Amino acid sequence: MADTSIEGSPDCFAEIASLLDYPMFIVTTSDGEERSGCLIGFATQSSIDPARFLVALSDKNRTFRVASKAEHLAVHVLNRADRELAELFGEQTGDEIDKFDRCSWHEGPYGLPVLDGPRAWFVGRVLGTFATGDHVVFVLEPERGDIRDGSDRLLTFESVSDLDAGHGA
Repeated sequence: MADTSIEGSPDCFAEIASLLDYPMFIVTTSDGEERSGCLIGFATQSSIDPARFLVALSDKNRTFRVASKAEHLAVHVLNRADRELAELFGEQTGDEIDKFDRCSWHEGPYGLPVLDGPRAWFVGRVLGTFATGDHVVFVLEPERGDIRDGSDRLLTFESVSDLDAGHGA
């Protein structure tokens, strides 16, 4: 087997990161005047008690600008059936079109746009933000949400709940 090591290479981390397959989400928000949303891949639960979730938004897009003035964000969990929504919110910019004119949604908690397609979503209050480079992390306190039945399931906590953790949370 040939040695494909890139140890010490400046591209090492980029190569490793390209191997990872993160779940995708759509974040929507409103600052009371404008609404916006985008496809994101940088997001994760960061605490169990109290519940916290981190969402990283590119500092270059419209959703970041609207979210920076908002008190809450809506996070939509995507599955394979949501491909068209991912294309809409990932390939189009709210600077040029109103994405919400092209999909089904309703007004959710705090006046946030909640997409009708995704199987699960939650709204979180923004507790704080911090820059991490070309993205800004929004620390969310989940408050309300919904999960609907669906056959296309992701690997979830329930799927691994029978494992014994190596140490407590």
